[in-house]
Amino acid sequence: MGKTVSADPYEWPYDGNIDPSRTALLLIDWQHDFCGPGGYVDTMGYDISLTRRGVEPTRNVLESCRRVPGFTIIHTREGHKPDLSDCPPNKLWRSRQMGAGIGDPGPNGRILVRGEPGWEIIDELAPVEGEPVIDKPTKGAFTATDLDLVLRNRGVTHIVLTGITTDVCVHSTMREANARGYECLLLEDCTGATEEGNYQAALKMIKMQGGVFGAVSNSNDFINAITCSF
Repeated sequence: MGKTVSADPYEWPYDGNIDPSRTALLLIDWQHDFCGPGGYVDTMGYDISLTRRGVEPTRNVLESCRRVPGFTIIHTREGHKPDLSDCPPNKLWRSRQMGAGIGDPGPNGRILVRGEPGWEIIDELAPVEGEPVIDKPTKGAFTATDLDLVLRNRGVTHIVLTGITTDVCVHSTMREANARGYECLLLEDCTGATEEGNYQAALKMIKMQGGVFGAVSNSNDFINAITCSF
């Protein structure tokens, strides 16, 4: 009998068994720019406590997955080349309208620019040797990256998602993964958005139509499932 995770709207995964060799934990954009003081989100005037609230549950999940042999762990970072040649003009314009222009100097270096302090992953969730880091120029982690290739080369068919923000980069990535046939699970306490309403709406959309993009669970249920199984 396979091991599953209690989730909504169905017991995850659909095929009835969590196989570490076919499953990846995806940590999306846990960067200073999105959840740290003086970063991109903070500079725009949003409450970063909402984007940081998933840090501790995510750390618990990360540590648990690291103890499971064969489990793939992948991190992503959003950012642009120093010359901003990969930043669409409309994205650049919009960021400036919000007072946090991409490439502009800030407390953590140039905002959303690769190699700057704000672009780095926070210490609590920093990758260790052997954990791939996917650098992406946009919201979805499959767009303009080799994430799909990395996953398929490792035989991954199931993805457990954490990260920020729920309604933007996490949702975009989950939709892209679902469109490519991956079986997806979002851990609701391992993510956060800049507004509570957007967070709740993003979770609801996943669960529509019997789980149109996958299923939603939480860190405790997921940890219990993999701890009892492996």
